[in-house]
Amino acid sequence: MGLDTVVVAVGGGDEDRLAEIVATATDLAGPAGAAVRLVHVFERAEYDRIRDQLDVGDGDEVTPDEVAKRHLTVRKLGEAMDDAGLQYSWHGRVSDDDGQGDEIVAAAAELGADLLVVGGRSRSPTGKAVFGSTAQEVLLSAPCPVTFVRAD
Repeated sequence: MGLDTVVVAVGGGDEDRLAEIVATATDLAGPAGAAVRLVHVFERAEYDRIRDQLDVGDGDEVTPDEVAKRHLTVRKLGEAMDDAGLQYSWHGRVSDDDGQGDEIVAAAAELGADLLVVGGRSRSPTGKAVFGSTAQEVLLSAPCPVTFVRAD
């Protein structure tokens, strides 16, 4: 099975692991020449707040994709993807209630993901990886294999 599309789920908390995410995407997508799709899922309140800050007119259409493209963490990840020579695009989604994992899974399916990359962190005192609810939902429901990038 070849890799044509690698979806990278990017959260606001991923800023501390951008280097690891880029290295993982480069290792997996680079040799295959796969396209990388950066997906950020906004909570409704966050999306509305950021959209309001963009100074758009009342009749102007601003899509979640455009808002995601302007999100600081996604922009930084895009710059790192540029530096790594990867082909990528931005995709935004809006979740009304703790459905971020569902939205990531839906985006992966719609974008035809051959592989999904998701981040997380170690949460237990002994250093075992205990997945948060979003990462767990993605791992259990993804339509393709998932690579988990853990922050130290």
